[in-house]
This record gives sequence, C-alpha cells and structure tokens, in this order.
Amino acid sequence: MLYQNTKALIVSAYLSLTLAAMSLANAAPADNNKPANPFKPMVFKQPSPQQQLMNKMLRAAPTANPKVLAMALSAMECALSDGMTPARNLTLIDYSLVSTKPRLWVFDLTSGKLLFHELVAHGMKTGKNFARNFSNTLGSHQTSLGLFRTKDTYVGGNGYSLRMEGLEDGFNHLAMERKIVFHGADYVDLKLAKKLGHLGRSHGCPAVRKGVAQKVIDTIKGDQFLFSYYPDKNWLSTSKYLNCPHNQNLAQNNIAQEVEPL
Repeated sequence: MLYQNTKALIVSAYLSLTLAAMSLANAAPADNNKPANPFKPMVFKQPSPQQQLMNKMLRAAPTANPKVLAMALSAMECALSDGMTPARNLTLIDYSLVSTKPRLWVFDLTSGKLLFHELVAHGMKTGKNFARNFSNTLGSHQTSLGLFRTKDTYVGGNGYSLRMEGLEDGFNHLAMERKIVFHGADYVDLKLAKKLGHLGRSHGCPAVRKGVAQKVIDTIKGDQFLFSYYPDKNWLSTSKYLNCPHNQNLAQNNIAQEVEPL
C-alpha cells in the first residue's frame, strides 16, 4: 500500500511539472535579443567569373601584384562595356618595379595561364633603374600609362614591331602619333644592365629581349589589351577605365589604397 501511494505521488508530481513547463513555453514571448548561434553554418558567396579568372592568373604568376592585376582586369571590363570586342589575352606591365626585374606578364584570358614573363624597358626620360616620369607628349621620350589596344605588325627601324593604340585621352591617346610600338631591342639585356646600373631604355616604347620579341608580338597582336601601370595619382583618379561607371568591382578598392613606391 505504501509503495502504491508513493508511486501515485511521483506520477502526479511529474505530470504537474510537465504541464507547468508547457504552459511557460506557450506563454513566454520570443526573445529577440537572444544572441545568434555562433556555430551557425556560414554561407559563402560564389566568386564572380572575373574573380575566378584573377585567382587563376595569380596562381600562374605569383610575383604579379594582385592590386595591379585587379585594376587591369577592371579597366579591360570597362572597355568591353563600352562596346569593344573581347580579347584573347592581356599584357600587364608594372612600371612600379625596378627595370632589372621581369615586370611584363602576358595572360591567356580564357584559361588564366601565364604565356610570358619578361623584362621590359621604359623610356629614357622616364627614369633610370626606376620609372618615375610618364607622358603623352610628342618627343618626350617618356613611357605612357593606361590601357592600350594592340594593332598590326610591321618591320621598321627596330625590326619586327607592333603598333599600339592608346585608349585614354590625356594619358596615351597620342601613342600612334608618337610611334609608341612594342618591339625587341639589344639593350634589354641583364649583362648590359649590370654595367649600366639599369636596363637599357627606349624612346618611350615597351621594348623586350630580341630573342623573344617575335613570339610575344605574334601572341599579343590584333586587338588584344595591354595595361601599362604606375601609381600616378592623377592617372589613378581620372582614368576613364579605372573609374568606370559600369564597373565598380575590383579596381575601386585598390585605387584608394595605392601609394607612391619607395
């Protein structure tokens, strides 16, 4: 009898507690201030096609500056949004680097593969080992900045050469008149550079080693893009292609962070 009474009391107490808990759960308002679950699974945004391409390029060319490459891709996208036809490849020249280091890259825009990584000369009035001064002026013998479109080839005083059309008013639009072309040159030579203290210099043209010039030219000729970079404040802030209303993706954050090199 004592066992049965005790069992009945336990069952009754359990039922009472269960009903009370259910009543509180139904009556309690939602706690909007409750902190979020710190272990909630994260949802990662799928990289854009442009970001995927850039990642492939950086894996292929680990010495290229990601900020500069981002600017080049954004400038190219802006040109395409203006109606220019797509290109097979992109040539990137980073004139913020010392002349005795390879600072020209050619990328395949479909696969992201690196096709060439070469030394490239700057204009004799642009600087010695470091490029410093840039111009769009006739007879200045200085390198021009900005986005270019490669054109046709010819054989002239510098041998097999490639014409370049400057796309940026005020920065490189006189490239044709100035005869700024892509060509090979004997003075693009590291042995000579050791004697001079800098790579040989051009009259403003991007010149590469003679031994590789024809291969590079045949790869980048015919309406391909070439992007000539230096952290010039005026160009960075006013370039049509770096401040494109159609494209606010990769370039804008990088422009704001740019500083003059040491």
